[in-house]
Amino acid sequence: MDYASRRRSQGGLFEGIYKYIMRRNSVYVTFVIAGAFLGERAVDYGVHKLWEHNNVGKRYEDIPMLGQRQSEE
Repeated sequence: MDYASRRRSQGGLFEGIYKYIMRRNSVYVTFVIAGAFLGERAVDYGVHKLWEHNNVGKRYEDIPMLGQRQSEE
C-alpha cells in the first residue's frame, strides 16, 4: 500500500475538521461565532482572576472601613 492510498483511507485531523465543521457555511459561521464568544468569556475570566490575585488588599472590598455596607433600616 503506498502513502497516498494510506492517507486517503485514514483521513487526517484537518480532513475531519473540514468534513464536520467547514463543509457547510452555516455550520462554519456558527462555529466561529460560538468560538469567539467562548474565547472572549475565557479571556475575561482569566484576566479578572489575575487582576484580583495581583490586587489583594488594595480593592474596595478589602478595606475594612469602606468595604462593609451598613444595612438600611
